[in-house]
Parts: sequence; structure tokens; C-alpha cells
Amino acid sequence: MLIGISPLISPGLLNTLYLMGHGDEIVLADAHFPGESHSTNVIRADGLKIASLLEAIAPLFILDQYVENPLIMMDAVEGDTLDPTVESSYLNAIRKSWPDTSLPERIDRFAFYNRARAAFSIIMTGETAKYGNIILKKGVTPI
Repeated sequence: MLIGISPLISPGLLNTLYLMGHGDEIVLADAHFPGESHSTNVIRADGLKIASLLEAIAPLFILDQYVENPLIMMDAVEGDTLDPTVESSYLNAIRKSWPDTSLPERIDRFAFYNRARAAFSIIMTGETAKYGNIILKKGVTPI
């Protein structure tokens, strides 16, 4: 255990966050996401909800300030609807550390999959909310 680092952050996740550079992206994926078929760098966080993990990550991770949307979420497939409480719980978690964080960009399912394939890592969580996946783009860490 380390002082000031949430016990929700595993050693593997802490190492991944540290190794990421400016502009790298990390996917926090729900339990239904096909993570293993989209990346060779998958970290398991089974049982953890994404909002809780975001609250643990946010103090350690600055979002990219040089892009319009450093947060990306999957949009609903035609005929489905989004649960607005999912996005709001994620924003509430992030805004505890970064209060000016803007709303996430919504992209279609297959664009999200393509983005996930290019991500630095995919974190597989125990999140069960439909369309519960989110991508974070890392910014330049202030000195």
C-alpha cells in the first residue's frame, strides 16, 4: 500500500498510468467489452465500477488540455438509449479532482472499437452499465 494512492489502483494499473505519455489513451471498459480481442495490453479490474476507478485515477492523471474532448464514450446504437446517470457519475468522479472537465465526446460503436485498438491499454472492469466504456486521453503532467 502507498500513502495517497487509492487501493483500487493495482500495481499494474499504476505502472501503466506512469508509462503513458502525452496524448496516449486508456480505455476503462465495462464487463461486456471485448478487451482481449482489441488489445494485448489488458489489465483486469474485475469487480470495480468505473466511476470508483475514475475517482481513484483522476488525482494521478491530467486530461489532455490541447484537444477538444479528452473524454470519449460510446454512443448508443440506433434503437437503444443511453442512461444519463452513467455519464454524470463518471463526470462527478473526475470533477472531484478536475472541476472544469468538459462533457465527453460520443462516438459510434465501431469508431470506439477502432480507438480502443489504438489505445495504450484497456482496463477491464466489473462495470455492468450499458455503454459504460470511457476513453481518457492523458495530458502533460504539470511540474
